[in-house]
Parts: sequence; structure tokens; C-alpha cells
Amino acid sequence: MSDIDIRAVKPTKAEYTKYTQFGIDLYKGNPCFVPPLVMDDVNTLLPDKNPAFEFCESQSWMAYADGRPVGRITAIINRKANEKFGEKAARFGFVDFIEDFDVAKALFDTAEAWAREKGMTKIAGPLGFSDMDHEGMLTFGFDEMSTMATIYNYPYYPEFVERLGFRKEVDYVEYRITVPEQVPEKYARIASIVERRFNLKVKRMPSRKELAARYGQAIFDLINEAYSGLYGYVSLSPRQIQHYIKMYLGILKLDNICLIVDENDSLVCVGISMPSMSQALRKSGGRLFPFGWWHLMRGLSGNTDVVDLLLIAVKPEYQSKGVNAMLFNELIPAFNSHGYRIAESNVELEGNENVQKQWDYFERRLHRRRRVYTKDL
Repeated sequence: MSDIDIRAVKPTKAEYTKYTQFGIDLYKGNPCFVPPLVMDDVNTLLPDKNPAFEFCESQSWMAYADGRPVGRITAIINRKANEKFGEKAARFGFVDFIEDFDVAKALFDTAEAWAREKGMTKIAGPLGFSDMDHEGMLTFGFDEMSTMATIYNYPYYPEFVERLGFRKEVDYVEYRITVPEQVPEKYARIASIVERRFNLKVKRMPSRKELAARYGQAIFDLINEAYSGLYGYVSLSPRQIQHYIKMYLGILKLDNICLIVDENDSLVCVGISMPSMSQALRKSGGRLFPFGWWHLMRGLSGNTDVVDLLLIAVKPEYQSKGVNAMLFNELIPAFNSHGYRIAESNVELEGNENVQKQWDYFERRLHRRRRVYTKDL
């Protein structure tokens, strides 16, 4: 395609709304695409809304041909990550383009030039501002419906990116798990042993407000500690933690969250799940108004037989000691009470054996793979 016009996106709500909407319109009619909530993506991209901009900078661009939008990309520099890993790395994310290699090349050339001007020596992605953002380009499972927590993209995306000189950095896998009608006997037995051996107990909270007040900070402190050794993970800042406490802990079902504490009431494990929002987001088109809020409220109420496993974090000294069995011993009855029949694991690092082993006693299938790509500049 000739005459591709690359335009920098101004950091305004109107510009980023248009930017986000392009990423939705491109998949119109695709039965597997799940749109983001537009306001969430816009707020993630705006410097005055996203606390990650304390240590990040970014620039976004849209590609036009014959006056119509044909692609988009955001380049990000996370200074905190670069300091931790001793790199001069940029990230790319929020990337979408029509099936035209020239468009993809123009977008990536622009992002790479910006990164080089900033002194960066590599670029990797898709990644976001933090590890709470979407990451990983879909490489397998294009005929499977996506989730609220993951990226969907067309099959030509990885083909074009590899033609542009990108190579594998890490892969993620995702499982579709059948929720058993009863806790697997071995898990129940291990849960009982672990509870007695380490003097642990499940902590049940009477309200979301009390959950946030008593354990909100502790949950994200534990996530920071448990995930610190994983690929690309950078600890969430105090402002980010407060941001996510307000964003998530006020809407989740209490029995879809499991807290495990020790004899001193210190948090050693947390599991957070929620009813799948995939169908609700598809019906809403990613917008609250005029009627999207209705579909989203129904989704949050559990009008689905699918549950998303958003995260599991275990204190390092308790990892590989069976604490996960206590987690599922608590969550499986709750899942059955809500009519959940399928659980989505969402993204797990391909090489994270501790995470993979926890599914050994469940009926499951690997149904999606995704990749973070890297390229030297």
C-alpha cells in the first residue's frame, strides 16, 4: 500500500478514544474477539490517569491510507524495568493493523525510530505499561474466544512481525479447564495436610469494603513478592496498588476470592477469579452507554458458566508445598454454587512448572498460545 500516513496521537481523551475504537472496529464480525472497555484502555494510555507514568513514557501513532485509519501502535519506555533488568529496552503494545505488510512495517519503523532516538537498544512486545496490562501476541487458538484479560489478534500478525525481524522472547500458554463437581480427592487430602502442617487457614471476609481495607495492600504486596522473579515483572508502586485496589476489589464476588493466612494473620496465598466478561463485553461493544452497562452488570453478577482465573500468588517460602490445594479446596465449591462449568487459566509462562503442575488433577486442554517478541535496534 502506498501513501501511508503515520500520525502521532495527542494525549487527549478524544484522540485515545478514536485510537481505541479503531482496535475494536478492525474485528467487527469476528466471533472470537472480546473488546476492551473503551474507557479502561483510554485511561491506561492517558498520562494523567495511569500511575505507571511515574516511571514510564510513551508515544502512540495511527496509520492512515486514503484518509481512513488502517493501523495503530504504542511505544513505551518503562524506566523502572530497564533499571531492574539492566537494559535499554522499549516496548510496543496496543498494536493493530489491517492485513497489509506495508502498514505494519510503517508502524513498527516509526516506533523503532522513536525508541532509538530515546537511546534504546531493543524493543519487545506486545507489552503494556505494567504487568497488569495485556501482553503476548496470539500465535495459536485463533478460533477460540478471547478473555477480558488477553489480547486477540488475526493470524497474520505474528507472520508480519516475524518478517520484520522479531524473534521469540517468551511464550505463554492458556488452558481451558473443566470445573469438577467435587474437589479432586488428592487435592482435598493435601489441603488438609498443608493446613495442619503450616497452621494455615482460609480467611473469609464479610464485605468488599473490609476486604479492601484489611487486605488490599497485602494482596498486592504478595503479588509483588511472588511474581518478582517472573519474566519482565516490575513491582507495582504504591500509587499503582491503590489504583488497582479501587479498580478491582470493589466489584469482585467475595467467594471468588480466596485468602489463606498463617497463624499471625499474614497473607501467604491469594487466588482471584471472576465470572467471564467475554460475552458481556462483546454485547456492550466495549462501551457503557447507551446500554452497555446493562450487559456488563449482568456479566459481573455471574450470568455465565465460565470463570476467569485472574491470578494466583503464593508467598515464595510456601511455593511447591501444596498451598494451592487449599486454594482450590475453597474455590471449587464456590464455582459450582455459581454454575461455573469451565475455568479459563489466562496467561501462564510456558516454562513456569510450578503453575503448570497445579492443573495435573483437572481435565483440561491447552487452547491458546501467545508470544512476546523482541528485536535489537
